[in-house]
Amino acid sequence: MRILALQLKRIGDLVLTTPALRALRAAWPEAHLALAVAPGCAALLGAIPAINTGVVLGKGRGFRPWQQVLTGPWDVCLDFTGTDRSALAVALSRAEERVTFEWVKKSKLRAVAFNRFVASPVRERHTVDHYLDLAAAVARVESAPLPELRVPESARAEAEKILRAHGVTGPFAVLHPGTARPEKYWLPERWAEVAQHLRAAHGLACVITGGSDADELAHIAGILSKDALAPRSETRLIPDFTDDTDFQNPQSVPPVKSVVPADLSRTGVGIVSLAGRIDLLTFAAVLAQARLCVSCDTGAVHLAASFQTPQIALFGPTNPFHWRPRHDLARVLSAAQPDAPLTAFDPRMKGAAMERISTAAVIRAIDSLLAPTR
Repeated sequence: MRILALQLKRIGDLVLTTPALRALRAAWPEAHLALAVAPGCAALLGAIPAINTGVVLGKGRGFRPWQQVLTGPWDVCLDFTGTDRSALAVALSRAEERVTFEWVKKSKLRAVAFNRFVASPVRERHTVDHYLDLAAAVARVESAPLPELRVPESARAEAEKILRAHGVTGPFAVLHPGTARPEKYWLPERWAEVAQHLRAAHGLACVITGGSDADELAHIAGILSKDALAPRSETRLIPDFTDDTDFQNPQSVPPVKSVVPADLSRTGVGIVSLAGRIDLLTFAAVLAQARLCVSCDTGAVHLAASFQTPQIALFGPTNPFHWRPRHDLARVLSAAQPDAPLTAFDPRMKGAAMERISTAAVIRAIDSLLAPTR
């Protein structure tokens, strides 16, 4: 049995496809299972244990990846994506069974590539369940599945090396304030207050992570600047960047560290920023080792969930029904109902502005996960 799966969307979609891939592997332990992904997700291929090979399809990748698709023969091709690019790959695969979602029929041109369609009401399903519906067309699926990544030992070692180089020698929390959509940003001063609480109440160093996008780096700089992390006599920020720092050039942005008083010295440093400085697989390894992750609704939520890292996920304009982490150590705060973590989820819930989520609500959620150390 030779199976080709296509997931050409973003990081979160890829991570939430892993339960479906695991179901395929369980159904056919001896099958050759190949996975095609977008270039931005290529680094994660080595962390997906269910697959045998990976293919990277996207602009600038040349003909070779398409040749890998053509070299089948494939018995089954599953398209989790539903785009023109993925439909072309399905057509080129010449698989005997070419499967996608019923909603792909809305495009008559795309639909030509397939010979089987699966009904799955995307608005009524968590994204993991939506993708499992597709796998269930050809395989038996498990109940209540969780996403899963396994970071290679080399990536873990690299993460540890980088953390040590930045002075993080003890337990730490990851704060991931960035996102591709600015309306998902939480207020910088609230991130600063959360970092203060993590250090003071839980003895955790704070590692800020993010991408290399200029807007995201500027948002992170806003969190770190103007002594935002140094009121209340707890810690004093050393701003290694200046007013002339070029945030359009991420490699020119130096790391930011803070001076830590003696009672916090066991955590190493108080806060460091690795934003724009580590690759995707190393970022995943950092999350796997974190004591906690606090993140906006972005790929970091799903990466943390794949390791069942204790986490606080902040949702504003998007509905957590479809994207929330579902493991026991996750707390979901929604701007639509911001006072306490959600315990019930409704596909009809409307989004709201991120500023409705208070610092106090996030701190209460943190304290529900972490026992105080001081």
